[in-house]
Amino acid sequence: MRHRSLLILTTVVTTGALTLSACGSRDDDKGTDSGKKTTVVIGVDAPLTGSLSALGQGIKNSVDLAAKTANKNNEVPGVEFKIEALDDQAVPASGQANATKLVANKDVLGAVGPLNSGVAQSMQSVFDKATLAQVSPANTNPALTQGDKWGSGDKKRPFKTYFRTATTDVIQGKFAAQYLYNDAKKKKVYVVDDKQTYGAGLAAIFSAEFKRLGGTIAGTDHVTVKETDFSSTADKVKASGADSVYFGGQYPEGGLLSDQVKKAGAKIPTMGGDGIYDPAFIKASGEANEGDLSTSVGYPVEKLPTAKKFIADYQAGGYKDPYAAYGGYSYDAAWALIQAVKTVVAANDGKVPDDARTKVVEALAKVSFDGVTGKVAFDEFGDTTNKQLTVYSVKGNAWVDVKSATFED
Repeated sequence: MRHRSLLILTTVVTTGALTLSACGSRDDDKGTDSGKKTTVVIGVDAPLTGSLSALGQGIKNSVDLAAKTANKNNEVPGVEFKIEALDDQAVPASGQANATKLVANKDVLGAVGPLNSGVAQSMQSVFDKATLAQVSPANTNPALTQGDKWGSGDKKRPFKTYFRTATTDVIQGKFAAQYLYNDAKKKKVYVVDDKQTYGAGLAAIFSAEFKRLGGTIAGTDHVTVKETDFSSTADKVKASGADSVYFGGQYPEGGLLSDQVKKAGAKIPTMGGDGIYDPAFIKASGEANEGDLSTSVGYPVEKLPTAKKFIADYQAGGYKDPYAAYGGYSYDAAWALIQAVKTVVAANDGKVPDDARTKVVEALAKVSFDGVTGKVAFDEFGDTTNKQLTVYSVKGNAWVDVKSATFED
């Protein structure tokens, strides 16, 4: 997703027992020979409070689990991993401040997050200047890795320190359009977005592909984040004669929009991206959501043989919040950082080098392993090589997967 603003390789914990800090512990005399371990911190930036906190807490907890698993298995001899989790509240300015804070902690060698693409945009340059690796489990805006001119085919990677385990909206938007037109047989869609980086970008990609397939855009409109009255938009949808709605945005607004469209008399499905794929989307609507649709990156974690241990360990970890939509991708993002640190330490006689941040970025680009969500590796832009997606539908007040596939343009 994401979208309202996403985060980076650093975990931010503001409250609770999971808040871990690391004070300067990477001293020259601390290595495997002395029996003492060097502390390496993985930062986490995510919305830990506010309307998107369900997703943010899942990100934080999953990174925490990866760090604890690495320590338990002695994944990197001589190194103990800790996390520092910071709350961006899905606000770009907060994400930028968090990035600055993480950079200032010399023990931080990477960060996981953020959730939202708009937040990521505010963080990227801060991390890049410090040569600090950032891996987002949820950002999907193409410009983050391919530059602002990606749409014209002029792809240039803006920041060498930025990576992601989530596929982009170029793939997700097209995948959604193809499903709605070819599988759901919808031919006339009304498109709405929340004017944010994620939502507007996703809606534009969806619209272009839907029209290419032969579909009609019945109309377009915009809503404002954190507002609750979308009745005027709902009336426009009803008057347009559309057979479906596509919403580019997050679940708080998406759920209300679906509800109000149906109350306006348009008994048609609302579809969106991974930003609406959350139980809260369903709960936000007083009307039955049966048949509403969403796409999300990857295959359902619960159905992946590779995710069984992650799910069991997460449950055993006693986390009060679910791992949610990005848990598996957050664990893989953190594990990619851990593997990069492992490579760097092994190449330096078992010790963390002085230029560890630079070396971790270099090693991260070459990471390749079988993770919770499948094969984890990055292309020349820092994008995941995993192009699997899933369409979900609301059935019986729950999201149920209806189609999973590897996207082929």
